Amino acid sequence: MDEFLHITEHVLGHAIADTLYLIPFLYLTYLFMEWLEHKTGNKTQEAIKHAGAAGPIVGALLGAVPQCGFSAVSATMYAGRVITLGTLFAVFLSTSDEMLPIFIAEQVPLLTILSIIGAKVVIGMVMGFIVDAVLRLVRRDRQDLRIHELCAQDKCGCDGDCHTCEEHPQLAYQHADDCCHGCDHSHHAHDHSHDESWKGIALSALKHTVQVMVFIFIITVALDAVIEVVGEDALGDVMQANPILSVFTSALVGLIPNCAASVVIADLYIEGILGAGAMLAGLLVSAGVGLLVLVRANRPWTQNLVIIGLLYAMGVFWGLIVNALGVVF
Repeated sequence: MDEFLHITEHVLGHAIADTLYLIPFLYLTYLFMEWLEHKTGNKTQEAIKHAGAAGPIVGALLGAVPQCGFSAVSATMYAGRVITLGTLFAVFLSTSDEMLPIFIAEQVPLLTILSIIGAKVVIGMVMGFIVDAVLRLVRRDRQDLRIHELCAQDKCGCDGDCHTCEEHPQLAYQHADDCCHGCDHSHHAHDHSHDESWKGIALSALKHTVQVMVFIFIITVALDAVIEVVGEDALGDVMQANPILSVFTSALVGLIPNCAASVVIADLYIEGILGAGAMLAGLLVSAGVGLLVLVRANRPWTQNLVIIGLLYAMGVFWGLIVNALGVVF
């Protein structure tokens, strides 16, 4: 009984800490997205289409900031199509999660730390540009904002009295004056914009944040409980195979949307159990709760599976490249 209470206390403590940390990141993100939708209309879409090319650079640099706050932010913004898919990959691949605190605590040489972070940032940029370039080649790069669809999905109530937006959220950026469904909007000379007050925008952002945080908390409790029962040592045992297989298993462990994944991978690398390739593969895909936010907010579900699958493949690919080249950090 005492052991059960100890595990429960430990799991809840970790879950609460991990969840509370994300609240300001997610709330400010939703606040920004609500403002984009209500105050700028389709002008924002045009700006995003012109500025999206530089997204992977900015995304990779922001992702390198310790912890996984920016991965959660990027997942939310991609779900609303505020950023490109390439930018999302750039952030996910460069996200450090708990790697940096572990390396600093274990007094890993500064040059080694900078080399690993630099590699993650460069890989994030490269893969981000490749993803966006491929989407442009197949003409799948043009994407409309989906902020209003997120509102309809979460039932945040920001439609107000606009019946067309409530029934057909995909039309939110092109209609005005509550015109009928099927209207080509050619007779409207102004952008769609609900004249929402800042109070309404703030309340809508808060509703989104609470819903996402409840989802993250529940999943985090479940994952922490499993890891607490199974043990981090068991995760380490899974990855202590031959150098090639360890790349695949390390990347698989890295996909666990919990800080324990990056902690185990960083610790095993420091202890010399994992090689550079396996370490990099696992840390490249360790996007933390960003993956949870993506699954919660982005639609369709099948796209989330494809994104996670590609993220895993990228981590494995670069891990194998590092092994083949004999790179040592």
